[in-house]
Amino acid sequence: MTKIVKNTTANYALRLPRSLKTEVERLAAQDGVSVNQFIATAVAEKISAMKTAQFFVERKARADFAAFNRIMSRKEGEPPRPGDEPI
Repeated sequence: MTKIVKNTTANYALRLPRSLKTEVERLAAQDGVSVNQFIATAVAEKISAMKTAQFFVERKARADFAAFNRIMSRKEGEPPRPGDEPI
């Protein structure tokens, strides 16, 4: 049995300075998408960036820097393999 998922959207009246609206229209046309799709994608990218930043803040809070320093300063281990050279 296939589950039907309804695509729901919400409307939001957005007020932009004229210069910003003009640039959005230009870039959307250049990208081959509607202004609505361009703005929706921009909002999605911003949300993704903010969530990613929050992930790293939370991850940093759990980090064990003493263990990291011990691992990084140990003498044993294998030498770098070919192709592992720094760029």
